[in-house]
Amino acid sequence: MSQGINRFKADLRELHFVLFEQFKLGELLGKDPFADWGEEEVAAIFNEVHRFGVEVLGPLNSVGDQTGCHVEDGQVITPPGFKEAWTKLYETGFKSLAISPEYGGMGAPSSVNALATELTSGPNTAFDMYPGLTIGAAELIEAFGNDIQREYFCEKMFNGTWAGTMCLSEPQAGSDVGESKTSAKKNPDGTYSIKGAKMWISGGDHDLTENIIHMVLARIEGAPKGTKGLSLFIVPKFRIKDDGALEPNDVTVASIEHKMGIKGSSTALLQFGDNDDCRGRLLGDAEHQGIKQMFRMMNYARIGVGIQGLSIAGTAYLNAVEYAKERKQGPSIKNWKDPQAPRVPIIEHPDVRRMLLDMKARVEGIRRLVIKGSMHLDRCTALGDSDEEKLAYHMGQIELITPLIKAYSSDQSFRICETAIQVHGGVGYTQDFPVEQYCRDSKIFSIYEGTNHIQALDLVGRKLGQRGGANMQALLGDIATFVGANSDHAELGDAVKTLGEASNAIAGCAMQFLAWFQQDQLELVPLSANQFLHIMSECVVGWLLLESAVIALEKLSTLDESHPDYAFYRSKKHVANYWARNVLPNVISGAEIVKTPDMSAMAISDAGFGAY
Repeated sequence: MSQGINRFKADLRELHFVLFEQFKLGELLGKDPFADWGEEEVAAIFNEVHRFGVEVLGPLNSVGDQTGCHVEDGQVITPPGFKEAWTKLYETGFKSLAISPEYGGMGAPSSVNALATELTSGPNTAFDMYPGLTIGAAELIEAFGNDIQREYFCEKMFNGTWAGTMCLSEPQAGSDVGESKTSAKKNPDGTYSIKGAKMWISGGDHDLTENIIHMVLARIEGAPKGTKGLSLFIVPKFRIKDDGALEPNDVTVASIEHKMGIKGSSTALLQFGDNDDCRGRLLGDAEHQGIKQMFRMMNYARIGVGIQGLSIAGTAYLNAVEYAKERKQGPSIKNWKDPQAPRVPIIEHPDVRRMLLDMKARVEGIRRLVIKGSMHLDRCTALGDSDEEKLAYHMGQIELITPLIKAYSSDQSFRICETAIQVHGGVGYTQDFPVEQYCRDSKIFSIYEGTNHIQALDLVGRKLGQRGGANMQALLGDIATFVGANSDHAELGDAVKTLGEASNAIAGCAMQFLAWFQQDQLELVPLSANQFLHIMSECVVGWLLLESAVIALEKLSTLDESHPDYAFYRSKKHVANYWARNVLPNVISGAEIVKTPDMSAMAISDAGFGAY
């Protein structure tokens, strides 16, 4: 792929449909807390963010991939153009959409911010990680910091003057955060001396800002072992002196990773306190609250990973559509015996059309999953403290589907990119087209912010039983209500009935997990957790795609075939039927697999895996 060429593509009509026609965002706009927002304002923002992505971020995507990051004199240098793009990004204000007006933000709904992030992450995921992590760290300080900490850090981080990270993993521990060995020793002035190493730190060092604020998990001397003994500290790369000047804080870059993808995003091994001169401050005023505090950031980060998966999958799919329309190869299947038949665009070939429809369905399904989570959050924000019952429902749905958003979106993103390469054929494997980079970039999504198996264990071990199972019951109840209302739909009735069968199968699986826990058959849980998350996700996606189709067909009844929205609305029916006929049956059969797990993986001996 040539440097400086934008390959990012997005369908703004689809974004509008999801927000306003399916999820009814308009019901919340024009009144507190979103009084300054309306449909026109949202559309204008999407147009401008899309333009920025195409003109500024997209052309840097291949630059970042080909150049990567490197270390000079202990400082990470980002790819050419990244620093200028950072400045332009914060001049536009696009990364302050959902930030509180108290810190100079626009106070937009989180659903609007989610799709705006799709339009900045899709063009250049590696670049977009830097501001994404910064916002997450700043929101953590906003939520748990004391007044002085919020005043000191939040505005500068939200406006891009300073950046931020979260530092959990360590070389010896990986995902086992409770094994953290980074230490914190309290000093007479109230600061803490921090000492240890943190690994896999995205954006751990760079040259985009004058300072980087690290959120570091560490164990105060004398604290208990395990996660309960961890506290969270604000540790700047440069300490801020009383006069505002910056001085080194004994935070050094030991190395950066050489990775398969997202090469424009530095992933650092950081050393804290090698010279016994690293100082941090406890976040807020309570010790041993680090995991509780960090999980707030992790939950948002997990939804953010789902958006990353969506963003790359979306542009990979649209690039495949463009290529399939332009590339001519082979005769039509109708003329396959005629050697003189004209060569046709490959989009006319049945298997290519099948792959494109499969990608389209998965991208649109992931988008709905992401926005469902975001809209529950927006409705919580709109409710405030006015209705505890509704608030519990919406918060419960966020908790329940967050593992689905993170794991299913990230798994499917890689597979969608893989399919996009297949549509391109041999050229898709080359750097002349963007899909091979998309595939490499997307693989990390299923690994970081908690591997997808961790998400699956979170789902079956914690989320299914929350509030006595009320959250899961509410989700299944919502699906049942939809099935009851649409089983006799003239065009979608059979598909809706299949959804009902799939939902019942999911309910049966949930009861099976409960039985295993009660019977102390814990070994069966991790063997089946991934499969359950997958089929539960595909059941929920099926519901959301069918809901889209019902809405679209209702709109279609008022249009003729010459209307520009006719094909758009009509496609929703085909997407939903494809899912019901090709994916939901796998949910039903997959549920049987979950309930009768195969113990072969536990029965085979270590030696049986092979000698070397």
